[in-house]
Amino acid sequence: MPRNGAHDGGAADPPGGRRGQGPEHEGERAAERRVGRHESPEERADRRWGELLQEVRVAQTGVQILFGFLMTVVFTPKFFDLPTTDRNIYVVTVVLGAATMGALIGPVSFHRLVTGHRLKPETVTWASRLTIVGVVLLLATIVSALLLILRIALRNSAVPWLVAGLSVWFVLCWFGLPAWARHRYARRERRE
Repeated sequence: MPRNGAHDGGAADPPGGRRGQGPEHEGERAAERRVGRHESPEERADRRWGELLQEVRVAQTGVQILFGFLMTVVFTPKFFDLPTTDRNIYVVTVVLGAATMGALIGPVSFHRLVTGHRLKPETVTWASRLTIVGVVLLLATIVSALLLILRIALRNSAVPWLVAGLSVWFVLCWFGLPAWARHRYARRERRE
């Protein structure tokens, strides 16, 4: 086969190089690096919706188990022996749990009510927002539940510090690390 592009009728390769490596092709290579998936807006919305549903399923399962447990506590004989502060923390925890379930089940209801109206990209955007609200409420629910349980189990002044430490851990895992990664890799992408 002939070399230097003669086989396809194109221009010859630059001496000592390959086709597409000259300065005139720099913009094309940069564009190729930045281009992600080749999907239509509808395909992208479908993919993002599928990913979102998987994420919501994970969160919903945990919330449903926690909320179910919280619902039964009030029916135990020792509940009314709890100090008023602990009962108030319990009520706050149950309310937060209910709000969390509302936010995390919201995307399913939203999707069902707008299906067939060609609003998939908008549905994904709103469902994502509801999911973030649900995750924040889940954090508050877990912190409140931990405070209640550890107050009853330990009955000492270390409980608020322990709960605060766990709260920081959750915030780092759920929000800090993703924010850091997004910032770090966005800078790297801009440099390329």
